[in-house]
Amino acid sequence: MKTLTLIAAATALTGLAGIAQADKLDDIIASGTLRCAVVLDFPPMGMRDENNEPIGFDVDYCKDLAAALGVDAEIVETPFPERIPALMSNRVDVGVASTSDTLERAKTVGFSVPYFAFEMAVTANNSTGIDSFEAMKGFTVGAVAGTYEAIALEEYVNQWGEGSTFRPYQTQADVFLALSQGQLDATVSTSTVAQANVQSGNFGDISVVGFAPFDTDYVALFTRRDEYGFLNYLDLFVSQQVRTGRYAELYEKWVGGELPDLTIPGVYR
Repeated sequence: MKTLTLIAAATALTGLAGIAQADKLDDIIASGTLRCAVVLDFPPMGMRDENNEPIGFDVDYCKDLAAALGVDAEIVETPFPERIPALMSNRVDVGVASTSDTLERAKTVGFSVPYFAFEMAVTANNSTGIDSFEAMKGFTVGAVAGTYEAIALEEYVNQWGEGSTFRPYQTQADVFLALSQGQLDATVSTSTVAQANVQSGNFGDISVVGFAPFDTDYVALFTRRDEYGFLNYLDLFVSQQVRTGRYAELYEKWVGGELPDLTIPGVYR
């Protein structure tokens, strides 16, 4: 009886060990493909060229990660609200999608160390006379639903009270189209998006008029929170991108200007 019990216990432990050894990193390498969730209406991080091919900082970052793993990169176009659902439904392996590493999201997914940092800019329809963040009070403002800037902006609008209205949108293209058509008076977005859309000339008489008093938005790669092996690899990959100068190279290629620091003074990561 004791012998049978020991055999059963050993068999159970062997089964558990097999389960514990399963790892997303191994699965990706074995499959030969890395599926990246990327937002493609968020220039210069993600967009499409004249041939409708995905390009941008996040696109190149996904390709770099795939190359490091020795596999092919598959860019899966994912709107902002669909980034985490795409991962949880197994449509993608990793998010390379300018995703803020919030504590709320970390209840669902696991984040790497930050791979990019954004400052928040105010863009206004010139006909409104809005020339600063505070000047937005009493106007209709909006941003892409679920993003860091949308959550922060809506909190301000609630404090501003009567006369101020917040409108959520599905995509950055929707936000800037509404802004150019006068349906929206101003928006807050990353400075990279703001400058790219203003300089494109596609959205009429709009201007970047200042910065929003929001914290720097640190964004990270993400995957399932229990994939510790893959998460460790993502941390090291981000570190290697910085140490080799590739992060600076991509920033100069797609954004330009002063390179944002990815570390926080006094914090170990």
